[in-house]
Amino acid sequence: MTAGRMCTARLCRGLFVGAALLSLALPARAAGTMNMMCAQSLEWCQALAVAFEKETGIKVGVGMKATGEVLAQIRAEKDNPRLDLWFSGTTDPFLVAAEEGLLDTYESPRMVDLHPYGRHLWEISKGRVVGVSLAVIGFGYNTELLRRKNLPVPKCWADLLDPRYKGEIQLSHPQSSGTAYKVIATLVQLMGEDKAFEYQRQLHGNVNSYARSGSAPSRAVAMGESALNVTFANGSMTEKVDGFPVEHADPCEGTGYEITGMSIVKGARNLEAARRFYDWYLTAPAMEIATTVKQFHVPLHKGARLDPRMPDLATIKLVPYDFATYGSSAVRQRLLDRWEREIGALPR
Repeated sequence: MTAGRMCTARLCRGLFVGAALLSLALPARAAGTMNMMCAQSLEWCQALAVAFEKETGIKVGVGMKATGEVLAQIRAEKDNPRLDLWFSGTTDPFLVAAEEGLLDTYESPRMVDLHPYGRHLWEISKGRVVGVSLAVIGFGYNTELLRRKNLPVPKCWADLLDPRYKGEIQLSHPQSSGTAYKVIATLVQLMGEDKAFEYQRQLHGNVNSYARSGSAPSRAVAMGESALNVTFANGSMTEKVDGFPVEHADPCEGTGYEITGMSIVKGARNLEAARRFYDWYLTAPAMEIATTVKQFHVPLHKGARLDPRMPDLATIKLVPYDFATYGSSAVRQRLLDRWEREIGALPR
């Protein structure tokens, strides 16, 4: 891929996002429209909108935000929601929104086709969030940068504290990024809370910045702006497939994972259209669209085909992630507040 093509792709991405957000400025009123906020890649969300419109005739206005920002918008608009459906993003903000009564209950007739991971999320959210895909946290790294700087490939969480990585690691910010909160909750369950925060204090010295979204560190590593990141494996795989010198490692001590969610917003103006999209996405063909646009989440439909480039869960040591506890608003807010006091306030 040439530099010119990369710049054109980035520019086009920005133009699409601008157009998508502009479409959300005007509330959808017709029966054949709905507004969806998406916390995944623009390419994926646009592909879903196009496929759904082709099949149903319903037009979808697509907006893009980090998961934490979607939660903030839905909170701000709870008395007059502009959104109909929230597609994908990390579990915990979804569960907070469910707890706060910001999401509608819905039982799709296609729930029976999902793996237990997806149904479990629907059960603990009392019918407000369905799990649609799975992604695993790990380390993305730029192979060329590591080689040029004579830096080792990290294999364990402990490796990231190596002083040779000073200024080489990019993370996302937990106040806006669901990915970043998922990392904090993973470390707490893996190490215990106090040790997890001590670890993050030490890691802070090696961090060059905290990006607004969970996907930004993957792009930074791909473009050679950072050598390492901590994010989901599927993001690293997308960059690798695009031709960038990116690889991914799974932490030896164990790691966390997300079940990405989907929900209908409470008070949705286009409720029937949102329910149709919800039902449509809980089919194998709809979930398989992801890989056509180089997105490698593990789909939770029992019949969906698994791309060989997706993570092999049998080879990864996963922590028994407690979604109910770490998805509660009280626990989430307490951990975010502690991060701000003890990590975010540290000098750079």
